Amino acid sequence: MIEVPRLSRIYYKGKFFDYPLQLGNTIANLGVFESLMIIGSYCKAQLFPERSEESFEQWVRNRFGDRLYRTFFKTYTEKVWGIPCDKIRADWAAQRIQGLSFISAVANAIRNTGEVKSLIKTFDYPRLGPGMLWESCARKVTELGGQVVKDTGVTCVRHQNGRVTALDVTTDGITKTLSVENVISTMPLSNLAGMLDPPPPLAVREAANGLRHRDFLIVALTCHRSDPFPDNWIYIHAQDVRVGRIQNFRNWSADMIATGNGTTLGMEYFCSRGDDLWSQEDSDLIALAKREVAELGLVNPQDVIDGHVIRERNAYPVYDEHYRAHVDTLRSYFTETFSNLQTAGRSGLHRYNNQDHSMLAGHYAAMKLLGHSECDPWDVNVERSYHEDQVLSAEKTQFPADQDLQRHVV
Repeated sequence: MIEVPRLSRIYYKGKFFDYPLQLGNTIANLGVFESLMIIGSYCKAQLFPERSEESFEQWVRNRFGDRLYRTFFKTYTEKVWGIPCDKIRADWAAQRIQGLSFISAVANAIRNTGEVKSLIKTFDYPRLGPGMLWESCARKVTELGGQVVKDTGVTCVRHQNGRVTALDVTTDGITKTLSVENVISTMPLSNLAGMLDPPPPLAVREAANGLRHRDFLIVALTCHRSDPFPDNWIYIHAQDVRVGRIQNFRNWSADMIATGNGTTLGMEYFCSRGDDLWSQEDSDLIALAKREVAELGLVNPQDVIDGHVIRERNAYPVYDEHYRAHVDTLRSYFTETFSNLQTAGRSGLHRYNNQDHSMLAGHYAAMKLLGHSECDPWDVNVERSYHEDQVLSAEKTQFPADQDLQRHVV
């Protein structure tokens, strides 16, 4: 791991706002009049809060005021999710920006303390990217006698008497059935329900069909310039471009870039399978990304050498108005029916977890299968709290020794 200074900004109305917000920069960009209007809007929200707080829009407006909500929350959030903010549940806001309020944001802007988790100034990052974590995990599984199989899809989950007994897996068009003792699934809950043989009850199938995901694609642009901007990433709060966020990978770790000058920019687009973005040819997406990064004044198109597109399905579990009931139905079914099946990860819990949440949920899933009932992956990142704020000590959790976990988990 290397310690990386965090620098990110918000692009709004042709200007760059420091994030975390800095008082001088924010007032200079917004102007004194607009800044006073935002303060007045916040005061109004505190005096006359909305009684209902079911939607993302209501949750944010109650804590920041309507004017700041429309300035720094509405456009970007709707770009991410593809639905209006009043159709997104408040659960998502509470999980993602818990601990941040108007007062704490202003205090941080004045004192520059970085005390709020959402406003940290540095972070640890794998020198060659997060893939190093999973490569290390794969090596350890292999060293312990396990086998890591890639490019293999699960097509059927067979079960009997409350236990998963076998999986049908397909590699290079060849399907075989594997007997299993325990299963940890990180696939979307809806996919898992659809693979069960025999199939689940009708209510469970209907809940599975009701869950939605938002997809994602990134256009990686290789550039001559190594310093087009100093940020790790820039959030694009602009309606006239489709890109939602841009990152400079050299600013995460220079070792991720080939020797010499230049960098790779990640142009991130939020989309859904079948829509106009997802369906575009790679060459058209690369052309779009080159055009938009130039329109934002970050890179001259002549400095872009090459481009590559990566599409990611089911990147974000959607928190629409019906999701909670569907998840409750699926959670009850899986946890009450199967004794040797655990779900984890963003899709396996249908929860917008950070990477650390997902790793903790995976750990809990393994521990629960080993008989530690107090370790439930469904308890991670709930009750509108951040688990990264909590210290999980061996004394509190009473986990068995590492070698005990290693002996059983494979």
